[in-house]
Amino acid sequence: MEGDMQDDEHWFSCRVHYEDTDMGGIVYHANYLKFIERARSDWVRGLGVDQMALRARGVVFAVARIEADFLRPAQFDDILEVRTRVLRMTGARVVLAQDILCDGTVVFAAEATLVALDGAGRARRLPAEFRRT
Repeated sequence: MEGDMQDDEHWFSCRVHYEDTDMGGIVYHANYLKFIERARSDWVRGLGVDQMALRARGVVFAVARIEADFLRPAQFDDILEVRTRVLRMTGARVVLAQDILCDGTVVFAAEATLVALDGAGRARRLPAEFRRT
């Protein structure tokens, strides 16, 4: 499913597949991280940033920190909406709020800190095309 930019928010939809669930039919906890990762990738693409071109220039992004709250279980076949918002941006890092909603109710909330790295894994400034957002 596709993402959508609305004002300062990015929305990304995905369906819960059987492989995302445990034996009880609820989303396995680690899979929420996959959902927000997909949403972040879609958010960056929506900004017009070509991550493959950045990688060719020796710039990659890494997650430095995630703080997460599991609020309610999502279940097999649910349609989830991931909302991504920028909370803070500094020279080399960006902090995002990412919520997963099911039928309008927040089921998972996270704050993710991303850093820009060079090819040797050292922090570097966010690329200009990223900072102009």
